[in-house]
Amino acid sequence: MSNELPPHVLVLFGATGDLAARKLFPGLYRLAAAGRLPEHFAVIGSGRHSPGSDDEFRGQVRAALDEFVGDVDAEVADRLLERTTFVTSSADDGSALAQAVRDAEDRLLDEGHCLLGDVRRLLYLSVPPGAVKGMVGMLDREDLVARSRLVAEKPFGTDLATARELHAVLCSAFAEDQVFRIDHFLGKEAVQNILALRFANGLFEPAWNRHSIESVQIDVPEKLTVEGRGSFYEGTGCLKDMVTTHLAQLLGFVALEDPHAFRASAIRAAKAATFSAVRPIDPERVVFGQYDGYREEPDVASDSEVETFVAAEVWIDNDRWRDVPFYLRTGKAMADGRRTITVRFRDPRHRWLKPEGGGNPEPNELVIELADQPRIAIDVRAKRPGPDMALVEGVFRLDLVGDAPGSDPLEAYERLLLDVMRGDRTLFISSEEVDRLWEIFQPVLDRRPRTQPYEQGTWGPAAALDLPIGGWRLGNHPPDPSLGHAPAHQG
Repeated sequence: MSNELPPHVLVLFGATGDLAARKLFPGLYRLAAAGRLPEHFAVIGSGRHSPGSDDEFRGQVRAALDEFVGDVDAEVADRLLERTTFVTSSADDGSALAQAVRDAEDRLLDEGHCLLGDVRRLLYLSVPPGAVKGMVGMLDREDLVARSRLVAEKPFGTDLATARELHAVLCSAFAEDQVFRIDHFLGKEAVQNILALRFANGLFEPAWNRHSIESVQIDVPEKLTVEGRGSFYEGTGCLKDMVTTHLAQLLGFVALEDPHAFRASAIRAAKAATFSAVRPIDPERVVFGQYDGYREEPDVASDSEVETFVAAEVWIDNDRWRDVPFYLRTGKAMADGRRTITVRFRDPRHRWLKPEGGGNPEPNELVIELADQPRIAIDVRAKRPGPDMALVEGVFRLDLVGDAPGSDPLEAYERLLLDVMRGDRTLFISSEEVDRLWEIFQPVLDRRPRTQPYEQGTWGPAAALDLPIGGWRLGNHPPDPSLGHAPAHQG
């Protein structure tokens, strides 16, 4: 275990839910296995409904580790589980939780021979937006704010007004530097590699602008349906679940100016400058879709118009990106599961060099696959061996050091949980970003496009296919098996 981190009490609200089972407890386990958890810690799961005794809760956690981690080291798991308990709490009554936190702190004080001021609290608030106000009020009443860092899950509100209300609620009890708004896409090694690719390589950064780039696509299709999350989707929809969060953050990383440092203030300032230049979205350039069969999902209205697919055109009005369209697309029950960024370069227009068979050549494209093992491919043209100057298509492929000697990659939630304990907010979202992104997308909420049907296993409604000039990379090009696929993902 890490001696660098102070003792921690970690309180996970929603501890019997899907996120805790799939991501949070596996993330804590991996941190423990790598020796990155504090040497002295306690984990308290909490929620409105008790799973039974502590041993029964530990059994649920162990089952989740077996399912989502796989080959579990029993010694590591046992030490994590023996420090894990469950206490019921609600917005109305958090007294038992507050006592459990104080008792855990007393034990850590004895173990670590330290002062109370040295013990930190990590409060992971995995609850719906509508429940945040009551839970924050409870935490404040029960004196659980001091020495705490609060992790808030998206969506951060449901529109501009509710986002501002949510911010006011959080700031009524917590200082802004105590709040960690989490978007797990930013914890992915592949996403952070966008910054390294751009700013550490003279091959790319000088050409990363409107003079060389024709368009950019950020494409995150999913093969999964809503899979029992009908109630959540009915209240949220794809735009709020995926586009204003994950895809917008990817846009920020692709488009930002040089931050000059990898630290919270620099990255946040660079993203904020980029988002400030994004033009409010034109609803006429947005396509909403709903896959056939969505209305038959549990907890979904029989006449639901909720979108399970979004494609949108985005413009950034600054010197770097003026007149370069960015295309965002994501949806459920689509033909493939990928996380793909496609940078399409301008045609150099040397017309004396012709592709084999004549016609106009396809534009060069840089394709970044944000899978767990990230890959990059660059479409190029080369001369076909022989007596004539005829061009053929070729591909450069680059493995992004997934197997570099001494590398120690972290899964997204593992990385972000560690960053919270370190107090590092670099990969978390500022309140200013949240506010600006809702401003950008508010026109779409005010004038919702008509929701169009699409068949499961396709690339969405027909109206979305031709949104980018030249079409989408995914769906228009045959898949490249060497680029791999993203794992199944839910919101």
